[in-house]
Amino acid sequence: MKMLRAVIAVAGTLGAVMAPVAAQADYPEKPVEFIVPWGPGGGSDTLMRIVANNIEPYLGQAMPVINMPGVSGTVGLAEASRRTADGYTVSQVHEGLLVANETGLTELNWDDFDPIGLMTVSPQFLVVNADRPYETFEEFVAYAQANPGDVTMGVTLGGVPHLHAAMIEEAFGIEFSYVGYEGTGERIRALVGGNLDAAIGDIASSKQFVDNGDLIFLATGHPERMEQTPDVPTFKELGGDLELMITRGIVMPKGSPEEARDALETALRQLASDQSFIEQMNNVGSEVGFRGQADYADYLTDLTETVQRLSTRLAP
Repeated sequence: MKMLRAVIAVAGTLGAVMAPVAAQADYPEKPVEFIVPWGPGGGSDTLMRIVANNIEPYLGQAMPVINMPGVSGTVGLAEASRRTADGYTVSQVHEGLLVANETGLTELNWDDFDPIGLMTVSPQFLVVNADRPYETFEEFVAYAQANPGDVTMGVTLGGVPHLHAAMIEEAFGIEFSYVGYEGTGERIRALVGGNLDAAIGDIASSKQFVDNGDLIFLATGHPERMEQTPDVPTFKELGGDLELMITRGIVMPKGSPEEARDALETALRQLASDQSFIEQMNNVGSEVGFRGQADYADYLTDLTETVQRLSTRLAP
């Protein structure tokens, strides 16, 4: 009888130990809300909706997108950082957060979150209104050199587009007048409307307007000409040692459960190998470049050093 009671006691103990494991294996038990800290229509919104629209077969739950734009993406990220770290809120970061932190726009930085996975790499383009007196990059530079400060450039002030535009100024000896907008979609709409001369954009936000003749891609920040825009030269071809890229990754609030982080990382890794997903990303001018939790954290650590070196030229 004593032995029977001992067996029962051990079984009960094992059950108590194993119960949380079984519960962990059930994650996620409900949809995971995705706070995209930029407005509709821009590169982040377009690309992250592709992630959200394709993740359910691998995650087992839907990932509804909530747009929370404002202050260079920091409003939505601040909200995400305050959410309960239970695995049911995710958000997106790119180089803009690191620049905003370095320039004093926000105290938040990537290490205030748990990085889960880098997903996309998006080359940036110099885009101009088609009604302006230049159709090539060489004509654009000649005009800007002859008229310092006359070209109005749409950027996110104190953000990555501002950094990229400043790099173009430095490389080609020109000077812009900056106009700030929240997100790529907003500034591209202003460019199409004739309220700007030029902007930093990407294929996701701009190609439809290039195709219909409203805008012109003058140069790409990709190191090589892209399949989607074979006639657009690279900055390197044009004489500038520039690569203008934005990477986007998924994060959770700091301290999220390990099982949630691991489950989402696994789902994102599987999604990154899905050919339909890859094609959808390529069709909007982005490349899939997955890195898991550890590799993504290492990447962001290295990127911080780069941003600290380059962002000294910026004023938010």
